[in-house]
Amino acid sequence: MSGYSRTAVLMAGMAALFAVVGFLLGGRQGMVLAFLFGVGTNLFAWWNSDAMVLRMHNAQPIGPAEEPRLHVMVGQLAARAGLPMPALYVIHEDQPNAFATGRSPGHSAVAVTTGLLAMMPEEEVAGVVAHELAHIRNRDTLIMTVAASLAGAIGVLAQFGGLFGHRNRNSPLGGIGVLLAVIVAPLAAMVVQMAVSRSREYEADRVGAAIAGSPLGLARALQRLEAGRHAIPNGAAEANPGTAHLFIVNPLSGTGMDNLFSTHPSTENRVRALMEMGSGAPMGGITGGPIGGLTREGMGGHAPGPWSGAPHRPRSPWG
Repeated sequence: MSGYSRTAVLMAGMAALFAVVGFLLGGRQGMVLAFLFGVGTNLFAWWNSDAMVLRMHNAQPIGPAEEPRLHVMVGQLAARAGLPMPALYVIHEDQPNAFATGRSPGHSAVAVTTGLLAMMPEEEVAGVVAHELAHIRNRDTLIMTVAASLAGAIGVLAQFGGLFGHRNRNSPLGGIGVLLAVIVAPLAAMVVQMAVSRSREYEADRVGAAIAGSPLGLARALQRLEAGRHAIPNGAAEANPGTAHLFIVNPLSGTGMDNLFSTHPSTENRVRALMEMGSGAPMGGITGGPIGGLTREGMGGHAPGPWSGAPHRPRSPWG
């Protein structure tokens, strides 16, 4: 199924879920109102979800004059992927991570954290960027941002129904209908959103490895990213957990498993799949420092980024 077809199915399913919630809360009248609300949310998410996500994480645009080597790298990888150059953003968070967003390859952006740029060797940065470009090429960026926006809107609609639904006698199932709308609908939306995210991560790993020319850099990057998320909190992600599925690894604290309520496949499974694409040999150490038992200071001090030895130039946003 193509990216546009998946998007159409997702948006139709979410709009239908809006209608079901409206029916449970207010009968036919509630169904019509909720459906119209769902259509409006769909359109808003289609055009504005990327800008909303970037604002949530205080992402700042960065141009080629500020970081030419990064722009050259991304431009070369985008050309290999057959994509136009995406807009680049930097997020001032110490946790290494990244995400892509945008409604189409021509209107896309890649955002990386300062922590990722500070501690990762160039091969690993390239692997991460290639993964995000794979999301853009597969149209996953639109699918996942729309899913996040609609899942959140369904949650808001259900909460609104929980506050006022008990006063509405139009619900065909009475109090039971209101209860189903308040509890089951947001849960269903969340399950759909997470299932879409997990399935697309494996595919983006595979396509990203091909774009980068090797799966090893991405596999090593995923290991470092997983260690980083446990050692360093991401304040913006914790404040906006509904956007967690957009990142290359889950930025929230806690464990990640391949289960119904996980936003990402387990990093161990993803690394294993990437290694099967390569030589199959053990990973060994990571150039630039170990990934186990890292602290904020340890990661910054023992894992230099790809630009640490570059000639002097005006200071970039991340130092």
